[in-house]
Amino acid sequence: MTTDSTRSADVPALFSPLALRDLVLPNRIVISPMCQHAADDGRASDWHLVHLGKFAFGGAGLIFTESTAVSPHGRVGINDLGLWKDDQVAPLARVVDFIHAQSGLVGVQLAHTGRKTGSFPVWEGGQPFTAADLDRFAGAEGWRRIGPSAVSAGPTWTVPEELDRAGMEEVAQQFETATCRALAAGFDAVELHFAHGYLIPTFLSRLANRRTDAFGGPIENRMRYPLEIASRVRAAWPAERPLFCRISAVDGAVDSWDLEDSIIFARELKAVGVDVVDVSSGGLSEEISRMNVPRGLGFQLGFAETIRREAQVLTQAVGMIVDGPQAEEALRSGAADLVAIGRAALEDPYWPRRAAEQLGFGADYSTWPVRHGAWLAKREQSLGDTLRERKDLLSATRRSLGIRN
Repeated sequence: MTTDSTRSADVPALFSPLALRDLVLPNRIVISPMCQHAADDGRASDWHLVHLGKFAFGGAGLIFTESTAVSPHGRVGINDLGLWKDDQVAPLARVVDFIHAQSGLVGVQLAHTGRKTGSFPVWEGGQPFTAADLDRFAGAEGWRRIGPSAVSAGPTWTVPEELDRAGMEEVAQQFETATCRALAAGFDAVELHFAHGYLIPTFLSRLANRRTDAFGGPIENRMRYPLEIASRVRAAWPAERPLFCRISAVDGAVDSWDLEDSIIFARELKAVGVDVVDVSSGGLSEEISRMNVPRGLGFQLGFAETIRREAQVLTQAVGMIVDGPQAEEALRSGAADLVAIGRAALEDPYWPRRAAEQLGFGADYSTWPVRHGAWLAKREQSLGDTLRERKDLLSATRRSLGIRN
């Protein structure tokens, strides 16, 4: 599992390559999926080209799209990305081609939101669609909330339809077909979104899944459908390209899904061909407020470390990872093999290059995009010591104020 033995002693762990099947990531920094609500009927827009393209300029090892719906009924909101029909492929391929032209790598996160389908963007309050909203925004393809059982995600959510076996097969086929479209768009990796209370993790939950058939009851049954989806996506995805899976290590509800369950599930995911388990937490329902996980710096690293050690699988850590030294320590300590950043990258798309400077590695501009690096190097040459002194002064000031770089 470990790849540290291949790392040169003078290269930080954060900037050592990682081979995932035939794909070699140049560093261990991943841009986490972040919903943008900027698509037109599931089709990527210029917003996505700029939003994702800038992270290629910034030097991240792998960039993931936002949650991308496999069904029109599986969207977070009305302007989510999708791969449920063929005309959504070309707009995403445009984004992929641009990132590849900058020597970047890009993956797509595939999801079905299940009983949490339909909500407003966070800047519009983030509340679930009411039954009236679902009708109002229905459009030609409509909206449906579905789940393993007729159990809502909370008091403000409508009760979902309970999936029968035919409905489960339809969703499995949607994941498989979306994977084929992801290949047509040219993506380097696929991630399955099995976290945050969306459709697939609700099958795992003792609370959301009340089924009495082969897909409910003991953990072996509750894992059956998620593992079927993962197996079918793995079979549809080229053997030389990696498959990631995001899970909630604990789903946030009492007596539902815990870390021991996640260790068991991670072992099974690895067995069906998942290469990296992306470790998040929470989101099953409005009971999230009851989750006893303090949200400090790197608050999910312990989950990633335990799953990595106990399941013997590569893990990706995410959540409040804010600078290079913290990310480096996470890797060196054995907590994870990759670190994912989200809002830190929104604040500074060049976060990977700042992290290199913080770690004293690659602080010149030779590895930057040439159209940027050449001008910055020229400025460095002109200002010389003055610029370096100002940078040192700023760093000292931030440290004196207790602000992390």
